[in-house]
Amino acid sequence: MEFLLENILNLVGFLVGLAIGIMSLIGFRNTGSPTLFRLTIAFFSISVGFFVIWAGYMMEDFVIKSGNIEKWIQTLGIIVQTVGYFFIAFSHSIKSFFPKSRYFRAVGIFPLFLISSVQIEHIFRSVSFILLAYGAIETILSYFENKNKGAISVAVGLALLALGEFLGWYSFVFPESILYSISMITKIGGLIALFIPVSKIPLTKIKFDDNLE
Repeated sequence: MEFLLENILNLVGFLVGLAIGIMSLIGFRNTGSPTLFRLTIAFFSISVGFFVIWAGYMMEDFVIKSGNIEKWIQTLGIIVQTVGYFFIAFSHSIKSFFPKSRYFRAVGIFPLFLISSVQIEHIFRSVSFILLAYGAIETILSYFENKNKGAISVAVGLALLALGEFLGWYSFVFPESILYSISMITKIGGLIALFIPVSKIPLTKIKFDDNLE
């Protein structure tokens, strides 16, 4: 039952990410916004990551039948998702990736040394968590500065994605628990929260006045 639930959740994550990616692509083609271009790459990457893991579950279910998904497939899917998370955080909090303080740079790099002895999958989950948590904090700070209501949805989405990655990492400590399924649901909730501001982009091409230079 748990195997089937994880299979379904990865499929849902793929479809949700794909839908948001298509919306972002439409918005980019109609507005030419560099931010929407980065979001298009981000959501398509996340969608592909979910698809890779879902395909691994399907392969296990119908071909391999060993009882567990191939580890390299799940690791590949997580790496692809991490690329998407980088572009999401980069789009919403570009200044957070170039902190002026050397102290903050050290804080961002230090966790990588703490996890260097574990599996590569854990490393990328940790990187994802750092990116998303940092992006969520920066977005909240920008909301207090600009009072942009859309930032709230973005911050919630990034925070849920970060929590989902944390729970996904913690599920390896308790592999027989339902933590992995909860992490998947949390990540899908984060994608839906990010969909709210993306859904407000224009779906028709913007026309400019010919008299304007």
